[in-house]
Amino acid sequence: MAAANVTPMVQQYMAVKQEHQNELLFFRLGDFYEMFFDDAITASRELNLTLTKRSNGMEHMPMCGVPYHSVDGYIAKLIKKGYRIAICEQVEDPKLAKGIVERKVIKIITPGTALNEQLLEDKHNRYLVFLQQDQEKGMCLAAADVTTGECEWFLDQTSESFLNITEQLYRLQPAELVVHFTSEKMREKLQEWLAARLPECVVTHYDESTPEADYFTQHFAGSEVPDEVHSTVELLLRYLHGTVMADLSHINRLVRIERNSFMNLDVTAIRNLELVRNMTDGSKRGTLLQVLDFTNTSMGARRLRSWIESPLLDVGRIYERQEAVAELAAAAELREAIVAQLKAVADLERIVSRIEVGSANARDLVALRNSLSVLPGLKGILEGCGSGLLRKLWKGLHLHEELAARLQQAIVDEPPFSVREGGMIRTGYNQELDELHLIAADNKTWMQNFEQKIKEETGIKTMKVGFNKVFGYYIEVSKGQSSSVPPYFVRKQTLVNAERYIVPELKEFENKILGAKEKIEQLEYYLFDELRTLIRGKIKEIQETARAVSYIDVLTGLAEAAYKYNYVRPELNNNGDIKIVD
Repeated sequence: MAAANVTPMVQQYMAVKQEHQNELLFFRLGDFYEMFFDDAITASRELNLTLTKRSNGMEHMPMCGVPYHSVDGYIAKLIKKGYRIAICEQVEDPKLAKGIVERKVIKIITPGTALNEQLLEDKHNRYLVFLQQDQEKGMCLAAADVTTGECEWFLDQTSESFLNITEQLYRLQPAELVVHFTSEKMREKLQEWLAARLPECVVTHYDESTPEADYFTQHFAGSEVPDEVHSTVELLLRYLHGTVMADLSHINRLVRIERNSFMNLDVTAIRNLELVRNMTDGSKRGTLLQVLDFTNTSMGARRLRSWIESPLLDVGRIYERQEAVAELAAAAELREAIVAQLKAVADLERIVSRIEVGSANARDLVALRNSLSVLPGLKGILEGCGSGLLRKLWKGLHLHEELAARLQQAIVDEPPFSVREGGMIRTGYNQELDELHLIAADNKTWMQNFEQKIKEETGIKTMKVGFNKVFGYYIEVSKGQSSSVPPYFVRKQTLVNAERYIVPELKEFENKILGAKEKIEQLEYYLFDELRTLIRGKIKEIQETARAVSYIDVLTGLAEAAYKYNYVRPELNNNGDIKIVD
């Protein structure tokens, strides 16, 4: 039906949907996200929602909806089923809107860009991989985990490029693969491989209509890579910016996947050795990872998994790790002290990612604050360590004491989930906010004090201060006393036996009390956003700290495993000799 025959709201919906035909469109209407037409039919089927119909100028318009405050659970279910979701928000205050409220898509959620807690596994990365193939230039892979900020690349221009690329894909286990191929035959070959080896990975074919940009320089200024890598990483970043629609400055470190530095384990070896997944149900049970995993942080668990899947070949680097593990294995008290600190550290990588993309709440800031507060203790414990790697990690731990102190001053210990409803900023952090809270909490006391003050100023002992919904706050003076009111009293209402007045101070209080709750919410969100901006300026340092913590966690965990299982430290050589005694 022509758009002219429908209501303005449906016209607006149809215009947005026209731009997002590959996504399910979650369209914000008040306290609900609504879906219409085919999207409603799909969502009602997949989410078991009631499908209703609405006229809105059109006959038989299917629709269904979900409450905005519980939308994450519904989104998680759809993402697990491989759907893409466009979130269309109200981008202006409905009270200020002239006509229909302006709405626009603020992000597109795909399996590889989801930041939803219900989808993420603490001990697993969630990679989005961009794969580019050219018949002349081989194959290039760029992988990013938006939830941690990690980004890496792999280029293969040999006759074995397909085999080597698929080995990397199996290791990364991406949630989503974006493909840009020139060869149809190679595309079909890849699809067959994915169906057999990574059946849950969602495949997206790259749309070349994406606008030109230079995201590579924005994220990785100074990084020198081959042209094919530059092109693939640029396309990956374009895809990320086009979906997440945020600055993404936490993706700032580009790492090459080096086959020469690590033992090249093919798909069959990773699977049959049951390094990180068993062959029975795909879980961690009974794997090498389960045997060695004594980590205490999510960051450390992900690091250990990465180390197991990519064993080092460099004897010097292996020796460096061995020295650190040996020192920790020989000192039970040192291990216990480190573990006590690590247990208080939250997932710093994912917290800063949520802060960067704007999905963090005040509870994330509390988790960040609590994590930062243990760093001085952890650094103090490591100060006396002698091994080279532990000394390096000791130096790499930034303390962030000023930021931790600021967050301590600002955020209450148990803030609400929503950042839009107030209640997250501590008393004493902002004078204006404290005044608003006092007004909102104790307006009766203020009125009693004001009444007493005004009686003393005027000498009219029988006057009273009151409020009604029609006229607001007023000072009531009996007719017999009205001649005694001072000139600054402004008459507001005349009654049979009394006159009602207003004065500037009372009018100012009225404006404050009536708007106090709304102002509290607005000011708290402003102060929260100020803190978020402050943290965003320190993301690189926090990421460096997170990496150091993850290494410390893995090394301490491996030392615990060595102690518990009575492991012996092997002496390594480059001669190709293997000598096992007893």
